[in-house]
Amino acid sequence: MDKKNGFVFAAVGQVHSSLKERTGAPRQAWDGAPGATVEIYPDFVDAVEGINPGAQVWILTCLHQADRSVLKVRPRGCMDNPLTGVFATRSPDRPNPIGLHRATVLALDEGRWLRVEGLEAIDGTPVLDVKPVLPQNGGS
Repeated sequence: MDKKNGFVFAAVGQVHSSLKERTGAPRQAWDGAPGATVEIYPDFVDAVEGINPGAQVWILTCLHQADRSVLKVRPRGCMDNPLTGVFATRSPDRPNPIGLHRATVLALDEGRWLRVEGLEAIDGTPVLDVKPVLPQNGGS
């Protein structure tokens, strides 16, 4: 831990997507997120073992273009919506811009390229972690 700035994380990969601009990214996968690929960097390839096509995963990202000073937004950018605290929204602007995305793995290419659906992150977004979605009755 860096005492001055808080926690320090290193990206384990990055997102490759046709979403190039933050303004074009949906807030939820069902709002039109295209298929995407998560590149896992070579140093972390062993961590992918056990992820198979069809798996549901949580992908944690660093929303690297976020404005970290924003504490309130109008949900979905609609001026008719009241100002709401960012913790009650899916705004990418927040004090700790961590993205949480539930995605389905379609394929694993060359042991480190996860082709997924349901990832609403823009191209180049750093990936911090990938975790399995566990069934309610347990899992690892």
